[in-house]
Amino acid sequence: MDWLITKLGEAAGFPVEMNVARAGEDILVFLQGGRKPHIGCTVLAVPRQSLTGSGAMSTTSSVLNVTGHKDEVLCRRTAEMFCSMLGTVTVCTGGFHIDNISEDQIREVSAAVEKMGHEIALALSTSGCKEES
Repeated sequence: MDWLITKLGEAAGFPVEMNVARAGEDILVFLQGGRKPHIGCTVLAVPRQSLTGSGAMSTTSSVLNVTGHKDEVLCRRTAEMFCSMLGTVTVCTGGFHIDNISEDQIREVSAAVEKMGHEIALALSTSGCKEES
C-alpha cells in the first residue's frame, strides 16, 4: 500500500502530518504530530443514511482508545469527515501530543487537522481517489 496523499502542516508551533491511502474501496488516514507522535486512538467510520429520514449521508463510528489518551476528537472528526464526503468506510488512526497543552493550542490543532482533512477529502472526491502528491 502506498500513501496517495501526504500533507504536512503546523499547529501550535508543532508539526502535523496526515497520510491517506486506499485499501480497496476504503480509506486509511494516519494522523500524527506534536512533540511525541504516537497511536492513541483508532476510529472506524461506516457510511449510512441519516436516521432523520432526510436522505442525507451520515456515519456510524466505532472507537478504540489507548487508556489515558485524548486523540479521539481528532481521529473521530477526521474519519467521519472522510466517510461522509467520500461515502466509503474510513479508518483514522494516530495521535498528537504536546506536554501541558493549553485550551488555545487544542483549538488550533483541531482547526488545523480539520482543514487538512477537508482539503484532502475534497481533492480525493474530485480526483476519483487517484494518486496525488
